[in-house]
Amino acid sequence: MNFVPYAVPFFLLAIVIEVLWGWLKGNNTYRVNDSINSLSLGLLSTISKFVFLNIGLLVFTRIEQHYAVWAFAIDSISHWFLAVLLYDFLYYWFHRISHERQLFWGSHVVHHQSEDYNLSTALRQTSTSFFTTWVFYIPCFFLGMPISMYVSIASAHLIYQFWVHTQHIGKLGILEWFLVTPSNHRVHHAQNADYIDTNYGGLLIIWDRVFGTFKEERDEQKPIYGIRTPLASWNPLWANLHIFVSMATDAWRTSSWLDKVRILWSKTGWRPRDVAARYPSKKTDLVDFTKYNPCLSVTGNLAIIAQYALLSLIYLWSAKQINELSYGLLWATVITQVCSLTVIGAIMDGKPIARRLEQTRLIVLATGLYASVAFNSIPLQWFYYGLGYLVTSAVLMWLCLKSAARAVAVARSNQVLPSIK
Repeated sequence: MNFVPYAVPFFLLAIVIEVLWGWLKGNNTYRVNDSINSLSLGLLSTISKFVFLNIGLLVFTRIEQHYAVWAFAIDSISHWFLAVLLYDFLYYWFHRISHERQLFWGSHVVHHQSEDYNLSTALRQTSTSFFTTWVFYIPCFFLGMPISMYVSIASAHLIYQFWVHTQHIGKLGILEWFLVTPSNHRVHHAQNADYIDTNYGGLLIIWDRVFGTFKEERDEQKPIYGIRTPLASWNPLWANLHIFVSMATDAWRTSSWLDKVRILWSKTGWRPRDVAARYPSKKTDLVDFTKYNPCLSVTGNLAIIAQYALLSLIYLWSAKQINELSYGLLWATVITQVCSLTVIGAIMDGKPIARRLEQTRLIVLATGLYASVAFNSIPLQWFYYGLGYLVTSAVLMWLCLKSAARAVAVARSNQVLPSIK
């Protein structure tokens, strides 16, 4: 049983409570732009599963049916306990290798890009995990773990990891010795030299203690969140692809054929020597750390929040209708959400191209809506719903664009004024 859909309302409620708690305590850990970007990446991750084949599930099913050397019993508590231990052990190695090898880091990096640390960060998930993640869990099925048991454990394991993404819970005494807690997971998300690449556990921290990757959070060393080569963008597509693009670019630029191949299984951060010399990467300044934070007005932020809420309704509707939609209509809903999330990211970045992207989005979606009616692909009622969404979304985007233009104008005036004096 997949528990995640049932947990989503509680996730959102917990985020609201954390925001209110932070304000009351004078320690707000949220920014609108960063939180919306995290939620956007979570939404993109979910909708990508609508249209991409789950390769892992096909492999798991075949192994369980034809190659299992043992069998877990669903009705045995001890077997469930063993299955949880096995899954968590494999998760540790999946998570560790996802940090230590560039190919896997390209997918996992999405979860670490946020320079804030709060419950919305937990929902910041990759859209490319279906390529690689499943490989690490193959041993579960050689040992005869039923698919239903695997899904139940995997979803519960994911839900557990939600609550540890907070700065408002301190150390938890004896629990720090064997469970993943907010304290030791804060260390995992830090980019400080003393903290980086540690605390890979998902449920149990004992694997880190056994394999030498544990690091305790220290009061004198406050975590700095984010990644060493900052993304500096709210574009959800770029967030998912930038490491892969960088790897491909380095492979193209290097003159060494050995290095072109080596990039695929290189350590995270490794680059061909000739490429690194010609195109050095800019690392985060941890001494004078500044978060990426192009700002919108209050109106712009409210419009962005409303736009995301509107997209969430589209997602919930499409998820409910997924078994009734044709493949074409399913792709149409996915394209609607991806285009909208991309425009939202460009607006929050203050990109001049944002207006053109929005115009393109409206033309594409309006054309698709008209074609759906003209070819009788959707009932007339759906056309009216789609038109209502398009108009409402266009108005909200217009408010966002106005706010972004005003913010850019203010920023430019602030840069000019000192030179006049």
